[in-house]
Amino acid sequence: MKTYHAVVDGLVQGVCFRAWTRDLARSLKLTGWVRNLPDGRVEAVAQGPDKALEAFADQLEVGSPLSRVSRVEGETGERAERYSSFEIRY
Repeated sequence: MKTYHAVVDGLVQGVCFRAWTRDLARSLKLTGWVRNLPDGRVEAVAQGPDKALEAFADQLEVGSPLSRVSRVEGETGERAERYSSFEIRY
């Protein structure tokens, strides 16, 4: 399954970034997950069609209304693991 993995840096914790990411992914009909990292960054994994993954990646660069994204490290590849929905992981 085509998968996009991203680590987002900036002001992305405590500003509803995970909920925004989940809602974005669901609106694009992507599956996967998003979680906070201990160092203040956010990690996301999304699976779905190429165009939806591109739109997801583009929007991560912009960020949620209250966030300030300074950098996104992302890569697209194949992953054997499949997800049935998009969820927030804790």
